[in-house]
Amino acid sequence: MLTRQLEYGPTAKAFHWAVVVLLVVQAPLGWIMDGLRRGQPPDTPLTVHVTIGMAILVLIVLRFLWRLSHPVAPESSLPRWQRATSEWVHWLLYFVVLLTTLTGWLLDSARGTDAQFVVGVPLPRLVPWGSTLGQAIGRWHATLVWVLVALVSLHVLAALVHYFVYSDGVMQRMLPGEHVPPTRL
Repeated sequence: MLTRQLEYGPTAKAFHWAVVVLLVVQAPLGWIMDGLRRGQPPDTPLTVHVTIGMAILVLIVLRFLWRLSHPVAPESSLPRWQRATSEWVHWLLYFVVLLTTLTGWLLDSARGTDAQFVVGVPLPRLVPWGSTLGQAIGRWHATLVWVLVALVSLHVLAALVHYFVYSDGVMQRMLPGEHVPPTRL
C-alpha cells in the first residue's frame, strides 16, 4: 500500500509546469493551422504542433504514472466537497489531456500529412488516410480541446480563489519551491 504524501514533490511539480507551458504554446498553434487540408504537406506550425502534442502525451503518461506511485493527500483543511471535486477535476484533466493528444495523433494519421514527431522521426499512421473514422476523430479532437479549455479554466479559477480569497495554501502546494503552510490568525 502506498502512503500518500502531504505535498507535491519537485518531480510532480516539474511534470505539471512542463505540461502547462506546452499547453499554453499548443493552443494558439492549433488555431493558426486550422485551414490544413487532407494530404497537404505539413508545414512548420503543424510539425511543431504535432511535436509538442507528442511531448505532452509522453509527459502526461509519466505524470499519471508518477501520481499513481507517489499519491498526494488532498489538503486536509478543505471541506469534503472541495476535496472530492479537486480529485475528480485532476483525474479528468489527466484523462482529457491523454485523449486530446491521442486523438490529435490519430487525426494527423487520418489526414495523411506524414507529420514528424521531430525532424526525421515520422509518426506511424494509425488510421487510414481520408477515412470517415478520421473525420469523426477530427470532431472528437476539436470537442476534447474545448473540454480541456473548460477544465483548465475551472482548475485555474479554483487555484486563484484559494490563493486570493481563502489564502489557505492550496495553490502554493504546486508552485515551484518549498510550500510553507499559511498561518491562521
